[in-house]
Amino acid sequence: MRVLGIETSCDETGVAVYDSEKGLLADALYSQVAMHTEYGGVVPELASRDHVRKLIPLIREVLADADIDLSELDAVAYTAGPGLIGALMVGASTGRALALGLGIPAMAVHHMEGHLLAPMLEENPPAFPFVALLVSGGHTQLVRVDAIGQYELLGESLDDAAGEAFDKAAKMLGLEYPGGPLIAKLAEQGDRTRFRFPRPMTDRPGLDFSFSGLKTFTLNTANNCRDEKGVIDPQTMADIAAAFEDAVVDTLAIKCRRALKETGLKQLIIAGGVSANRCLRERLETMVSAEKAQLYYARPRFCTDNGAMIAYAGCQRLLAGQQSDLTILAKPRWPMASLPPL
Repeated sequence: MRVLGIETSCDETGVAVYDSEKGLLADALYSQVAMHTEYGGVVPELASRDHVRKLIPLIREVLADADIDLSELDAVAYTAGPGLIGALMVGASTGRALALGLGIPAMAVHHMEGHLLAPMLEENPPAFPFVALLVSGGHTQLVRVDAIGQYELLGESLDDAAGEAFDKAAKMLGLEYPGGPLIAKLAEQGDRTRFRFPRPMTDRPGLDFSFSGLKTFTLNTANNCRDEKGVIDPQTMADIAAAFEDAVVDTLAIKCRRALKETGLKQLIIAGGVSANRCLRERLETMVSAEKAQLYYARPRFCTDNGAMIAYAGCQRLLAGQQSDLTILAKPRWPMASLPPL
């Protein structure tokens, strides 16, 4: 089965073709980061309009790279949520129209299920069951995964997601949007022993997260380090970035260890944009080694939003006999636990 995957949930337009027998045939991604940087964050209306401009050309590009014609597609999968409603509508309406015009099935895909299954695109994918840490700009969740569609939410952020906290901390230091990768790069030059930031909610039982207090602590530290002109010297900025990154990474690692112990599982996957963070991967590798467990993650280009994960997730549900009706489905809020099992 050849499935065209379409991802337009936020500020990246992703398209891919996945073959159930041959694997990923082609994929392409257009990022709107340069456009939104001017505003310090994603502007939903601009995001929607840019998806309209870029989606059809990307579909043509991917089909050409895969050396197939529209008529050779067997199904279309599109991100239906969660995400920005306008952006979702662009991909949903395009995907639904293509499927209807070609007389093939369409599958509305949950964005976070796509992220969760992204490590399955690698040569050595994890086997069910496993614990998944979904960590991005909009979500921080720990999920027990027994099979596709069989999800148990173990814990989640009660306020900011980890990726959102990265971006806000970067803004406090005067870094551009998106700040997550920039603060991680800055942290590489920092002294990780100079500041000690709190590890939120690790001193109590449970698997929930909270990063709002850490954000406030970062702001207060930064303000205390400004000179009379309000400037923070470069080394101090790097030291603050390192302390912040360590606090987030340690918090995530502590909660992941608890999740493995509580479930008795020995496989952990990390997915979502923050899963590309080098420090997080190294810290979790050390943790799972001590727990005699295994860690899985996707290559960096499949950690952020992309069409390949949507094509794969849609293909698995289509192979199981599921498909969406003629409705153009777009859900800005959509609990993953509500998805049907295969």
